[in-house]
Amino acid sequence: MDLIAQSAFGEVSLLLVMAAAVGFIGIILRQPLIVSFIAVGLLAGPSAFDLVRSGAQINLLSELGVAVLLFLVGIKLDIKLIRSLGAVSLITGLGQVGFTSIFGFLIGLALGLDAITSLYVAVALTFSSTIIIVKLLSDKREIDSLHGQIALGFLIVQDLVVVLAMIVLSAIGIGIGGDGMDNIFQVLLSGAGVIALVILFARHIADPLTERLARTPELLVIFAIAQATIFAAIGDFIGLGKEVGGLLAGVSLASTPYRETISSRLVSVRDFLLLFFFIALGAALNLSHLGAYAPAAGVFSIFVLVGNPLIVLVIMGAMGYRKRTSFLAGLTVAQISEFSLIFVAMGVSIGHVSSEALGLVTMVGLITIAASTYMITYSHRLYPLFEPLLSVFERKGTPREPTGDSQKLPFRYDIAIFGLGRFGTAIGLRLKSKGMRVLGIDFNPVALRRWRTLGLDAVYGDAIDPEFIASMPLASIQWMVSTIPIHLIGVSQEDTRTIFLQLIRSAGFVGKIAVTSHSRTDTDELLAAGADIVLEPFQDAADRAVEILTGGEQFARTVIADIGVEDKIRS
Repeated sequence: MDLIAQSAFGEVSLLLVMAAAVGFIGIILRQPLIVSFIAVGLLAGPSAFDLVRSGAQINLLSELGVAVLLFLVGIKLDIKLIRSLGAVSLITGLGQVGFTSIFGFLIGLALGLDAITSLYVAVALTFSSTIIIVKLLSDKREIDSLHGQIALGFLIVQDLVVVLAMIVLSAIGIGIGGDGMDNIFQVLLSGAGVIALVILFARHIADPLTERLARTPELLVIFAIAQATIFAAIGDFIGLGKEVGGLLAGVSLASTPYRETISSRLVSVRDFLLLFFFIALGAALNLSHLGAYAPAAGVFSIFVLVGNPLIVLVIMGAMGYRKRTSFLAGLTVAQISEFSLIFVAMGVSIGHVSSEALGLVTMVGLITIAASTYMITYSHRLYPLFEPLLSVFERKGTPREPTGDSQKLPFRYDIAIFGLGRFGTAIGLRLKSKGMRVLGIDFNPVALRRWRTLGLDAVYGDAIDPEFIASMPLASIQWMVSTIPIHLIGVSQEDTRTIFLQLIRSAGFVGKIAVTSHSRTDTDELLAAGADIVLEPFQDAADRAVEILTGGEQFARTVIADIGVEDKIRS
């Protein structure tokens, strides 16, 4: 193994083999993939096999992965949504930073740390890992949900606080403390310039350029990666950081009609490169040096795992959000960031704190990242356990977030459709054309807005939220239709469609239920779980196509006329 690892190529090859093997074991044991990848880093690091020798190459791949990840987040950002969620993101982000800093400082003093060390540790605990959170939410397909968008908003606020903290620390470190404000002003001015560049690019260049590039799909992908990396490099150069730069790169292309194409083609690239981020993170941890910090690290870890979500619950509840949304958003900040380690390391290099402080924060990072990964992954299973205790955090009377009771529906409905993607929208439009009263439900605010522009009624809701299901006008609905694709949650990896069926029936619904499947095995299991009909989009479309093709030209004319595109038939 040592002989193979002597070259950078051999080293990367071994890491990939190890990642595949550990990841496979993790899947068998039903563990989150991120935990498996961090475990690979620990095994490859100094605590085990000590395989990571090409640190520069690994870090380069890691940074490319971060840039692509944040680019894909930015390309899906909706400007109207940013405006509507800006207040809660800002208030929650700053509130969490303030709360963690103050109480973390007091805990540090109580544990016997000196004031400077307590301050460094407290500030380090305020930073949550944008990369890990976005990856987990993306894997759960919740990055577009309301709680996902709010979490992303206050993570961006945290990143900006990180930038300012690093600038001030750098100014002190090079002995020009009096010019710290000048450095901050320069970064803010440069940031404003980059944002102006993004706006100009998005308005005048993005559409025609991507339209031309889209004629060669491979070139479109290369351009997208180039956009992500150059903006990340600019962000890093001016002091905003690679994360903010990559995010702005995505925003610059968010208005183009090709954003979904770009996003889908870059997902595999993102996952491959992010593997090296987690490997680098794990390899940087030397477990042999961490035992002495266990008691203090345990106290700080509990504070982060409980205190950070708690302050998010308090702030979002006071602003009128439901306890479920607040809980799911709050769990995302229950860990510290890789920037926490960098921040304390800078304090060590300046001479403000000792290396013991870095070891303490490193151990807190290891504990909270691992624990929060499970908390976020199994958030929908944790919520029912804590739900009885969360009512105190929910404001009554004037909720900012609509609930089933507060979303005033103009009349009774015949059919309710969960999942307002392309398939759900197509079903809704055709049912409406047949005179049916259709209600759409989704937890993606953008999908709701798009559905309403088509003249259809829609409300915010989650198919596996028991409170929402219970609040629906079930008596008038004849059909419940779920077009939500398969998604496995919880330790038992239970299918969300099965949970949906259970919730609908337990709420007293006596009508018919239809769910979507893409495999025959799933179809049989869903029918056994209580579905009346299982829709198979590809098979159903193929059957309909065969009917049209074998029914003769007149039959085809009649069918296509029914959907309003008769002019597309050639005589």
